Amino acid sequence: MSQDKENFRDSIGTINEEGKRAWVFPKKPSGKWYSYRKYVSYFLLVFLLLAPFVKIDGNQFLMFNVLERRFNIFGFPFWPQDFHLFVISMIIGVLFIALFTVAFGRIFCGWMCPQTIFLEMVFRRIEYWIDGDRGAQIKLDRQPWNAEKIRKRTTKWIIFFIISFVIANVFLAYLIGSDRLIQYITDGPLQHISTMVSLLIFTAVFFWVFAWFREQVCIIACPYGRMQGVLLDNKSIIVAYDHVRGEAENGRKKFRKNEDRAALGHGDCIDCFQCVNVCPTGIDIRNGTQLECVNCTACIDECDTIMEKVNLPKGLIRYASEDEITKKEKFKFTPRLKGYTAVLTILTGILIGMLFLRNDLEANILRLPGQLYEHKEDNIISNVYTYKLVNKTTKDVNDVSFKLLSHQGTIKLVRNEDFRVPAQNLAEGTLFIEINNAAIKSDKEKIKIGVYSGNELVETTMTAFLAPRSYQ
Repeated sequence: MSQDKENFRDSIGTINEEGKRAWVFPKKPSGKWYSYRKYVSYFLLVFLLLAPFVKIDGNQFLMFNVLERRFNIFGFPFWPQDFHLFVISMIIGVLFIALFTVAFGRIFCGWMCPQTIFLEMVFRRIEYWIDGDRGAQIKLDRQPWNAEKIRKRTTKWIIFFIISFVIANVFLAYLIGSDRLIQYITDGPLQHISTMVSLLIFTAVFFWVFAWFREQVCIIACPYGRMQGVLLDNKSIIVAYDHVRGEAENGRKKFRKNEDRAALGHGDCIDCFQCVNVCPTGIDIRNGTQLECVNCTACIDECDTIMEKVNLPKGLIRYASEDEITKKEKFKFTPRLKGYTAVLTILTGILIGMLFLRNDLEANILRLPGQLYEHKEDNIISNVYTYKLVNKTTKDVNDVSFKLLSHQGTIKLVRNEDFRVPAQNLAEGTLFIEINNAAIKSDKEKIKIGVYSGNELVETTMTAFLAPRSYQ
């Protein structure tokens, strides 16, 4: 860690001494790690843009319809009745990120987070194209509103707004489903005013985030940035400055040609500030692990480039743990990591088992609230029920009927005896169950009902059957 105590701070890096926003003008990154990030980002961008439009067995690949409580994860549909499965899936996702954070720091933020990918690989690259690199952007920001500045700002903001509108449409496809979105587009905006208003609100939010709020999302709004402080330890591999090598005995010093830095006790850091200039959150990585660092590796590439130019070894800033830098200890699979892995493995196994055991047609048969039994002729006891059948598949379930499996008796529907449950939809109705008193052993009997499609048993369910106490 840096020996220059004046470099330490007690406020976030994007706030100046007056408490105002300190705008970050990062230098355009380049290098090995940035190239890797581009490949990963382009793949994820394609994935994010296409996922709501890809279908598996008729199910949207990813959908998070909060209003109707319908979710599709990797083609698996989750209905309100499957909420426990959705919760387990989300817990597994959080644990997976936590496991990687303990092992590799905030790598999710720098490499996979949609906020970082869109900002760094889309919006900022457009900004470099229009406004130029760091120096040109600073100059443009300081100059008065002349024709050049107005032209560049207007062009950039129009492009940002168009991209934000596209992102908002894709975001809406995740929420309401791609089929419905395409239908709304085909119908025209005037036919769906409320949806259009929502779309423009989403567009405005995305535009505001990527045009102005930017890195503040990672620093202020995102809870994961705060959580990393709890998850990281000295064994976590992060983007780290090798302060042992960089500071040496007498600290940093500007580079001078043909100077014997080792003999003078100076570290390999030549205090060029390029790692600071290239940082998208405006921090000095030489001050150690910080809240704002998203592990984007821009400082690694820039430092390696400088080290190569001054004929010093690369890796002054690199992926490393604090223990590796100070104690030369290599990465180990610690008991903490083993614990996270064990819990993750168990939950994943439970989820897979539940998915295999889940029925494609789910039945709920409940007694009609406020209704008692009816005593009919020939010692027949009748109870009235409501039923709800949820078809989770993309195919209709035809010729649906009910049969008592646990008792001798009859089931009478208020509607036609056989009906169908539409694909990815539900069927509701009322039915009567009639059982002879001789087959009833208690005043609240558990009965088992089978749901059939034709002659095939597709689901079973249990419900309560009330009878008078005198028949116990």
